Amino acid sequence: MKKFLKVLLLLVVLGFLYFGFTTYPKLDLISGFSAKSVASGHFIDNRSLDLIQKTDNDINLVDLAKNSIDDAGKFAISNVYGLKERKAIYREGLGAVLINDDFDVSKPYLLPKRTKLVNNLPFPYGNNEPKDSAFANVDYTKLKNAVENAFDKNGGRTKRTRAVVVLYKDKLIAEKYDTGFNKDSKILGWSMTKSITSSAFGVLAKQGKIDIYKPAPIKEWQNDERKNITVNDLLHMNSGLEWEENYSTICDATQMLFQSEDMGKVQMDKPAKFKPNTHWYYSSGTTNLLSRILRSQFKTQQEYLDFWYSAVIDKIGMNSMIVEQDMSGTFVGSSYGWATPRDWSKFGLLYLHKGNWNGEQILDESWVKYTATPTNTSEGKYGAQFWLNAGGKFPDVPRDMFYCSGYQGQMVAIIPSLDMVIVRMGVREGDKSFDFNGFLKGIIDSVKK
Repeated sequence: MKKFLKVLLLLVVLGFLYFGFTTYPKLDLISGFSAKSVASGHFIDNRSLDLIQKTDNDINLVDLAKNSIDDAGKFAISNVYGLKERKAIYREGLGAVLINDDFDVSKPYLLPKRTKLVNNLPFPYGNNEPKDSAFANVDYTKLKNAVENAFDKNGGRTKRTRAVVVLYKDKLIAEKYDTGFNKDSKILGWSMTKSITSSAFGVLAKQGKIDIYKPAPIKEWQNDERKNITVNDLLHMNSGLEWEENYSTICDATQMLFQSEDMGKVQMDKPAKFKPNTHWYYSSGTTNLLSRILRSQFKTQQEYLDFWYSAVIDKIGMNSMIVEQDMSGTFVGSSYGWATPRDWSKFGLLYLHKGNWNGEQILDESWVKYTATPTNTSEGKYGAQFWLNAGGKFPDVPRDMFYCSGYQGQMVAIIPSLDMVIVRMGVREGDKSFDFNGFLKGIIDSVKK
């Protein structure tokens, strides 16, 4: 018996040591992810804690977190086994922000001034219900089957699609939502927000207020090789700055999103690893640095806050959208844009029509072409904060498709040759459980050439 107890004790000690070396360093990130997810999902989209824990936070390790919501105080708290407690607060008009102990919750803050689009037009150019439409060349039975096939059946949890919206020739031809979601549900786009950030630069460029081919206006870079990095290099994820993006471990990206007060500064402080325009690699830090640069283009914080919405978001009636900030007051342009699937489709429609929105040229046609042109060294995969199919990632989809893409399978696919926008929102990707090529092909094949 004594020998058995000794062995048991040794196993317990080894277990604690293993936990200490493998999981404990991640606890701050786990509880941070969980608190932010709970606060945003609950206060922005009115989701219950139970739904969030079962469908948003059921991620390996994140599901270890214990969460609570204070509706009166408008905050969420998470911890793991009572350790590394993190708090995320909600502010109406700004969304949720993960805070640290030094954050002054009593400090006054500014809100973006919003203008709701009211024009009595049907969706997508207005917010009234869409008009019925029927196209002779659309096989609606095949289309319905393709859309339904994107969703789980009989309680399954494999595909985990939450919403699909399909626009064809400016008309809504298909729409479906998972249980618990509907046309008014606000869903996090994750990295689709990067494309929103790019659009803000597109408007500034159209207004002649920024030259993206000039060196980035960052004084901290002026005495080293980084002084040659242009805004164009940053938009193309081709700056050569050091960065690691791997969401399965502690890396630059996870530390930025769940520990940093000033997310843009994380990438700004990184040294140059390569010469600009020689190595493409994905960096959420780069997009948050772009958001920080954008902030520097305005004299006041209020002007910066307003611009994101007045320039693009509210201009096209994406009235549901909220872009959340970091603790420093900079929009998290890499990851934290929330909107309904219908509103995400409006953004795709803007790019489908080369920056024109119902007769108003919001972005120059040249900007849309720029965003959809392959970045040097990306092998046809990436443009300017948009992903591309130019390299044939999706073999059964037209090569002219370009798209916004986000963690867990968020997508706004823009297919100019078919006059089509396809939105898919969900919580599963990357493990062959959701076949994007097959999903897109099924919808495309329902439209007869």
